[in-house]
Amino acid sequence: MTMLSQPSTGTNWQRVATVHDLDARGCKTVHVTGRTLVLWHSAGHVYALDNRCPHMGFPLDRGTCRDGILTCHWHAARFDLRTGGTFDPFADDVQVFPVQVRGEEIWVDVGGERDLRAHARARLRDGLEQNIRLVLAKSAIALLEQDGDDREPLRIGLEFGVHHRRLGWGQGLTMLTCFGNLLPHLDAKERPRAVYQGLDAVSRETAGAAQRFILKPLPGPTPPASTLKRWFRQFLAVRDEEGAERVLVSAVRAGLSPAELAELLFAATTDYRYLQIGHALDFVNKALEALDLVGWEPDVTEAVLSSLVPGIAAGSRQEESNAWRHPLDLVALLEQAFPQLPAALTEGRQAQGAWVGRVALAEQVLADDPQATMEALLQALREGATPEQVAGAVSYAAALRIARFHLSNEFGDWDTTLHTFTFAHAVHMGLRRIVTVPEAEAAQAELLRGVGDAAMSIYLDRFLNIPPTRIPEPQPRGDQPERMLEQLLAQLDTQQQVNEVAELVARYLCEGGDERHLLAQLGHALLREDRDFHSIQAVEAAFREYELLRGTPEATHVLIAAARYLAAHAPTPRAQGQTYQIALRLHRGEHLFEG
Repeated sequence: MTMLSQPSTGTNWQRVATVHDLDARGCKTVHVTGRTLVLWHSAGHVYALDNRCPHMGFPLDRGTCRDGILTCHWHAARFDLRTGGTFDPFADDVQVFPVQVRGEEIWVDVGGERDLRAHARARLRDGLEQNIRLVLAKSAIALLEQDGDDREPLRIGLEFGVHHRRLGWGQGLTMLTCFGNLLPHLDAKERPRAVYQGLDAVSRETAGAAQRFILKPLPGPTPPASTLKRWFRQFLAVRDEEGAERVLVSAVRAGLSPAELAELLFAATTDYRYLQIGHALDFVNKALEALDLVGWEPDVTEAVLSSLVPGIAAGSRQEESNAWRHPLDLVALLEQAFPQLPAALTEGRQAQGAWVGRVALAEQVLADDPQATMEALLQALREGATPEQVAGAVSYAAALRIARFHLSNEFGDWDTTLHTFTFAHAVHMGLRRIVTVPEAEAAQAELLRGVGDAAMSIYLDRFLNIPPTRIPEPQPRGDQPERMLEQLLAQLDTQQQVNEVAELVARYLCEGGDERHLLAQLGHALLREDRDFHSIQAVEAAFREYELLRGTPEATHVLIAAARYLAAHAPTPRAQGQTYQIALRLHRGEHLFEG
């Protein structure tokens, strides 16, 4: 028998067995400094490996060794004995340890530890590339343990997603960002699950997709921001994706601030009515929020923002649709109102700070009179409502459509109300974002066109509240709030408990329950399901609007809307959660194969 040729600079050599111990099977399990290793004898060499299969923890001493390849008997993962490298990407490499044979004694150096975070980062990229859900879950848990920086896996997923989908920004990256935004509201133990589900969404959407190559910025001195903005809109007007992308990348390289880049994108996207049924503007908002989460470094910013261009350029424009033209020409109505926005803003500037008409404006938006709605929006600005306040009132109205959605409607129409709400929410967030740009009032006037679009979409959704469902308004009766949180999960284990869940949420807040616990429980209810794109959007947007409405009855209504949407789409098979629980048990060192 010869010594295994594995260089080692370690000093923690341990005598673990003798050569005769391996004679019978060529294999022996040993325990060294709290670690279980397996020794295998093959072709005159002795090899030492961690005995836990890195896939799902099955003991490798129960496997089979042939021609230097060790095969695990549970899922047939195969490993090179010498290096531990796997031939099956789902499994991961197994850790190996240097071996020396000194006469008849076998010594192993157990002092070397691989960089676990570096390994988790590498495996996360493997999981994204190969679309392996268990690998993503294990990587997310490893990277977030012991207060790990959640920005790291989010950034890896973001960069992967924008480079590996030719069509650019889509649902997967939006879900990743939504989960990133939800992290502060979740219990600490839930945060790795949220990151994992976001990464899984990116991996599924990019699987089999063509790679995306980002155009370089214009050479030489960059034109002024005003020129870039004009060119960007001109190229999008004729759906010139490549021209628009190069202008946008040049704007990033020229050093435009995050607020200026946001204003450029929001202005171009609101040149068209309710572009791509609201998704284009929502995607712009989420891409900007993704950069808020991971940082606005130029290379990342170029890749992320340029990924938005395909959706904006190719998106359907509602000025071309029948629903927005007949029987009422809503597009003409909007085009008549838009030129009045700058004057309304100027007139109301001195009165800003005293406007309190949010509920009244929202009810007007929900009414069956689009002409009166547009006049009410303009009048609110004249009376001192800020653009953000007007947008917030319209977002609240869109949430009320969901809160009042009647169950006699077709199930698919939940999505109709959701599209309007997330679009209105994106406009609201955009107006909050661009207040610091040069000539902010002119920029706000342009983005207020999106508020008009949202109001018209709410009008078109009016049939979904005929008849309207009653919003619960319970009175205090001394119920225990924490008990209601348990009941909430129990209700969500049964299909179509929509109104019952709404009643529980309203009663919990009425009884003085801690809003943080409610948000965490709703987040848990979201994460335990195989949630679709729209459910994730509904909860994330509602949580943000709730933060801005906190302390008002309207805040409760927004959470009721989110809870009703969740209840309408529960329960699901919960396959994602099962995978996550397997990954968590493996991380804890549990033996899955024992039951």
